[in-house]
Amino acid sequence: MTLESYIVALVILFLVVSLYLNKIGSGLTFVIAIAILGTTGILTPKEMIAGFANEQIAVILMLMLLGETVRKSGILDAMFERIFSKTTTYKGFLTKLMILVSAFSAFLNNTPLVAILMPYTKSWSKKNNIPLSKLLIPLSYAAILGGTATLIGTSTNLVVAGMVADQKIIPNLKPLEIFDFSPVGVTMIILGITYMIVMGNKLLPSIKSRTESAECVNREYFAEVRITNSNQLKGKTVEEAGLRNLQGLFLVEILRDGRSIRPVGPTTTLKQNDHLLFAGATETIADMVETQQGFELEYANTLNPSHTNNIVEVVISYNSSFIGRTAKEIQFRGKFNAAIIGIHRNGERLSGKIGNVKLEAGDLLLLVTGNDFNQRLSDTADIYPLTNLREIKKVPLAKQILLIGGIVLAAVASTLGIVKLFTAILLLLILVIISNLTTPKEIVKNIDFNLIFIIALSLAMGTAMLKTGVADTIAETFLSVVKPFGVIGVLAGIFILTSVLGSIITNKAAVAILFPVALNLALTMELNPKPFILTVAFAGAASFLTPVGYQTNLMVYGPGGYRFDHFLKIGWPLTIIYMITTVFGLIWQFNLPI
Repeated sequence: MTLESYIVALVILFLVVSLYLNKIGSGLTFVIAIAILGTTGILTPKEMIAGFANEQIAVILMLMLLGETVRKSGILDAMFERIFSKTTTYKGFLTKLMILVSAFSAFLNNTPLVAILMPYTKSWSKKNNIPLSKLLIPLSYAAILGGTATLIGTSTNLVVAGMVADQKIIPNLKPLEIFDFSPVGVTMIILGITYMIVMGNKLLPSIKSRTESAECVNREYFAEVRITNSNQLKGKTVEEAGLRNLQGLFLVEILRDGRSIRPVGPTTTLKQNDHLLFAGATETIADMVETQQGFELEYANTLNPSHTNNIVEVVISYNSSFIGRTAKEIQFRGKFNAAIIGIHRNGERLSGKIGNVKLEAGDLLLLVTGNDFNQRLSDTADIYPLTNLREIKKVPLAKQILLIGGIVLAAVASTLGIVKLFTAILLLLILVIISNLTTPKEIVKNIDFNLIFIIALSLAMGTAMLKTGVADTIAETFLSVVKPFGVIGVLAGIFILTSVLGSIITNKAAVAILFPVALNLALTMELNPKPFILTVAFAGAASFLTPVGYQTNLMVYGPGGYRFDHFLKIGWPLTIIYMITTVFGLIWQFNLPI
C-alpha cells in the first residue's frame, strides 16, 4: 500500500470512530474527512464537490421536500383517520399499519410518514389498551421495508445510485432503474409483515403506560421545579416537606446559587428559589405542583396561563438542528411559545438545570404550550409531536391527486423511459408550488443541508477509496476469506459487513465505504456488478438491529420506552431473513452462478 492508501485507511477509521461516538455530528465528520483528503492531494477540489452536482442528490433533495409537503398538507392524516378509526384488534391494526406505511414508503420519504403516524399509533394504543411498545418498532420497520422496494423509497438507495453514476471504473455500467429493487424489496415487505404479525407480539416488549387527562405518558422524566416565595416549604428539611418518600418520584438534585447539592439527604434544608430536580412519573409532578403550594414548574411560569392550551410530548428528530444545543441556546420558548418542563432520555439520569441540558436525537420533551404552538410546530422538522395536535385539513380532491398521484406517476413515467426521474420530480415540485400546496419560502426552510452534505461527501469518500486502491485491497482480502463459499458467501459477506457497519455508524456512511469494495469484488470475479451493488443498498437500508442505525428507529426509540436490546431481539431474525432473501433473490434475478 502507498502512503495515500494509508491516509485513506486512517480517514475511514476516523469516520467510523467519530460517527460511533457522535460527538461532533455526522455532517462535520464528513467535512473534516474530505478536507483531509483534499489537503493531502488525494482528492482534487473538483472531486471533493462533485457530489453536489450529482443528479441523484438533487432527486433526494426534491423527494424530501415533497415528503414534507405531504406531511404538512394533512392528506395522509385524513386518510389514516378513516382507515384506523374502526380497527379494534392488535393484529388488525398492526397489519393495516404495516401495509399502508410500507406501500407509501416505497414512493415517499419515510421520515414524514412515521412522524404523521406516531400520534395516531399512540392514540389507538391508549384507546384499545395496547402498550405503545408493541406498535412503534413495527411502524419503523414498515417504513424501512417499504423504502427498500424502489429506487426513490429511501435516501440510501439514491446514494448508491449516485455512486453508480459517479464511478469511472466500469464505463458501460448502466444506472440503477427505479424498480431494480422491487423483486427483492416487495418480497421482503410480504415476509417482513408476516414475521411481525406472527412474532411481534411475542418478541416486542410490553411496556405498560398509564395516561392521564393531561395526555402525559407515565415514563421517567427529568423535571425541574422551583420553590417560590411561599412560606410553606422554605426553611423546612426535605423530610419535613414530605419530599423524601414521594410515590413515583425521586429528588435527584438541588441547585442553589449556582451550586449542586447531590445526593440530597433527608436533613437538607430548603430555601427560596431552590431548583429541585426530580426523576419519575411526570403526572405525579404535575399533581404535586397543583395540590401543594410553594412549587412552580420552572420555565412554564412565563407562559400566559390564559393562553396555555395543553401539555404535550414531542420527540427530537434524528437530524434536528437542536442536537448538541441547549433549550436556552436555541431559544426554544420564543421559537415555539412552549416551555420544556421535562426531558426523557431512555432511563438516563440527567443532571443540571433543564435549560442547560444538551439535547440529543430521540429525546422526549414534555411541554406546556401556548395557543399558537400547533402552527409553529407545523413549520419545523426539528421536533415531531406524539399527540395528534392539529386539525385535519380538508385538501381539495384535485390537490390530493396532484400530490400523491403525481409522485406515483413520476415513478412510473421514469421507469417506462418517458421522462427522466429528475425531470419528473422537478416538474411535480413546480406544480405543487403553483397549486399553493407549498411556497418557495417553505421549500427553503425544509431543506436538510446536513443530510445533503453527508450524501454528497460520501460520494467523494468512495472516489478516494477507488483512486488509492484501498477498495481493491479490502476486496482482495475479503474475497480470500469468502471465496470458498462461492457467490452465496460473497454476497452474504457484503450484506453482513454493510449491515453491521450501518448499525454502528450510519447507513449512508456504511454504503459509502462498502460500495467501492463491492464493485471491485464483482470485477475480480468477472460477474455482473449490479447484484453486488444492490446487496450493499439493501444491507444499508435494512437497519433493524439498533435504534441508531436508521432515522425512523431513532424517532420511535424514546416514545416506545425501548432499550437498545429490544431492537436487537426483534431485529436480528428479521435481518437474517432479509439477508437470505437478498442473496438468493439477486442470484435468481440476475442469473448468477452459485
